[in-house]
Amino acid sequence: MALKKLSELRTDKRPTLQELAGFPIMVSWFSPGLLLKLLGRVIVADVFGQYADRRLIEAALDTAEKDLASRDDISASLVPDAEGAIWIDFVADIGDGFDSTYAVAYLLAQQKLTLAGNVLPRGSALIMGGDEVYPTATRDEYNVKTRAPYQFAFPKQGSMASRPKVLAIPGNHDWYDGLVNFLAFFCREKSSSIGNWQTVQRRSYFGVKLSSQAWIWGIDIALVADMDQPQADYFVAIAKAMPQNAIVILCSAEPGWYGAEQKTPSFRTLSYAAWIAENAGKSIRISLVLSGDSHHYSRYSSDFGTQYITAGGGGAFLHGTHHLPDTIHAKWLRQDDATLSLRRCYPSKEESKKLVTGNLKFSVLNRGFSLFLGTIYGALGFTLSLVPRCDLAVILFAILGAGFIGYSGYQATFSRKVVLLSLLHAAFHFAAMLGLTWLWVKFDAALFSFHTAGPWWAWLIEMSVLMAVIGGGLAGLIFGINLMLTCRYADMNHNDAFSAMRLNSFRNFLRIRILGNQVTVYPVGLDQVPRRSDWRDNPDLESKATTSYFVPNEEFKPILLEPAIVIQGFDVDPAATAVKQPSELPKV
Repeated sequence: MALKKLSELRTDKRPTLQELAGFPIMVSWFSPGLLLKLLGRVIVADVFGQYADRRLIEAALDTAEKDLASRDDISASLVPDAEGAIWIDFVADIGDGFDSTYAVAYLLAQQKLTLAGNVLPRGSALIMGGDEVYPTATRDEYNVKTRAPYQFAFPKQGSMASRPKVLAIPGNHDWYDGLVNFLAFFCREKSSSIGNWQTVQRRSYFGVKLSSQAWIWGIDIALVADMDQPQADYFVAIAKAMPQNAIVILCSAEPGWYGAEQKTPSFRTLSYAAWIAENAGKSIRISLVLSGDSHHYSRYSSDFGTQYITAGGGGAFLHGTHHLPDTIHAKWLRQDDATLSLRRCYPSKEESKKLVTGNLKFSVLNRGFSLFLGTIYGALGFTLSLVPRCDLAVILFAILGAGFIGYSGYQATFSRKVVLLSLLHAAFHFAAMLGLTWLWVKFDAALFSFHTAGPWWAWLIEMSVLMAVIGGGLAGLIFGINLMLTCRYADMNHNDAFSAMRLNSFRNFLRIRILGNQVTVYPVGLDQVPRRSDWRDNPDLESKATTSYFVPNEEFKPILLEPAIVIQGFDVDPAATAVKQPSELPKV
């Protein structure tokens, strides 16, 4: 069955297997049409985002300013286990291809998972850590790519009070419509459902009480990676209501610690949120910092106890890990030079390097973009075949080189390395174009003589068709080789090298146990997800109302990515000061 338009798909009922075949596959990020669409959205968001910050509007409309802490307390609805511990789940970067998103939702929905001898019950709350849909945040995409897979995995049943909760922070893709649809799906005064999970938040950020000693803070850094004043005031109010020796799990849509040494905006904002907790005068400690955005799993351990985990394996294409530094030096809270050490990444760095060779199939995986490159070959070749002059060739090469420098510079920061490698990349394309043009001239002279005898439009058509098809294949191969080499050896193009391959392997999420002020993290991984044809109707569906609609033909084999990560509680700091306002906090 052919894929359908999103608006044609029914998500309010259980689909048949035939209807399921029409659900979206993973996004083709190098589709020329999509690139233009995303470019337009990024420009609009950058130009108008700061002048119409939706966070300011949602704060103004939220009238519960004086009882925020009591309102954002979900501890009574979280069911503890036999030892009194509560469980929550964390997932990020979802809503890309159906199969990968549903596979993770399916695991999250199971009543329990048994991994390496550990029995892990389903979380009483689900935290979505950013980028809840790809590529843009339209209503249809949220319905089909996010809500539908979670509804199919964990069908809605029973009263709102008995359902597990869901909280979400927006990533950049959620912000591309100005946060309109994110707020409609997740931030309502009256709760709504994402499958059997119940929404509870009012704003795009939250400071939620999980237990008598544990809170989870989710900050909204928007597209500009900053914290607006009402949001800062909100977290100060939450901190003021917290008890002594409380712990905070801090969530952000970007792993700011990756840019700690460069002091990137996302790291400064993450640090600012931590400063609010640190300076509240309550001995509040940040025990765990979570993020998605990078579509892999990694854990950095600090020399002062805090763990920094990236778990962006909820459904979006895989990102590599081989570029991750083994150590990061960060000025974090009271630490002048804290050292973060990489403890585990998934996939491993060695596996990541092997995976990037998949870009040798770039022409096959990204036909539209390859044809676009072939069209550029055709335009350049046609021009030089009519006016074969060296000065014109130099000008055309300069234009091509500038285009590749701009492309690589957008992906990374401009540097001598970026310029030189981009010019080398352009030189290979230009040489390939010249060689193909020479061959087409010889070919035409033997058969048609359009190049010498005309008409010119016949020669243009011949050049365009041949270059688009054959030249496009060669251009795509060169482009893919460039992505492979620069990603593997030059620390460049990491996002594009992996987005081009659209890998749905190495899925991951976190299952977290909280007992007192001790936090234990169980990182769950899934090496491969089923193909579309490998799902079947669940035979137990009629007897168990909350059972997933579809199950894999072969039973899943999730793994524990590393032994349980136990973060011990902290001792009370006897030096306690009054709660400080954001303007009083130390500059970071």
